[in-house]
Amino acid sequence: MKDKTLADLGELAHEARNFLQGLERSQQGATLVTLSGELGAGKTAFTKEVAVALGVGEHVTSPTFVLEKIYALPTNHLSFSRLIHIDAYRLKDGSELAALGFDEAMADPDNLILLEWPERVADAVFNPTVRITLTPNEDGSRSITYHEG
Repeated sequence: MKDKTLADLGELAHEARNFLQGLERSQQGATLVTLSGELGAGKTAFTKEVAVALGVGEHVTSPTFVLEKIYALPTNHLSFSRLIHIDAYRLKDGSELAALGFDEAMADPDNLILLEWPERVADAVFNPTVRITLTPNEDGSRSITYHEG
């Protein structure tokens, strides 16, 4: 477990780039990163910064209403082909991930999947590569905690 305090969104952007540099690609299928935290904690902001660092050229927004967004990636150092951003906030349980092709996405080692609100679909999400928790602090900073595997 690794814990840091980030003073502002600028530090969150820097942290997202550092996170990618230390991320090890899964050998067992997709690399799954879960993002937990209350509304406004910075889950989508972190995902946006990961997308920018991976070279996504389009504007990245929360997939709260569409549930999933898939971005094709240019060649990068981790050699992922796709960034898949899923927001499970509106899902009742893990069975609803099937409609998004979650099992197929998880089987493909070319995918980097960032899943917000994993606790909503915990019955379908096993062994993420990294679990991240973001916590807003009273002073406007955020705490970010990483749990490996």
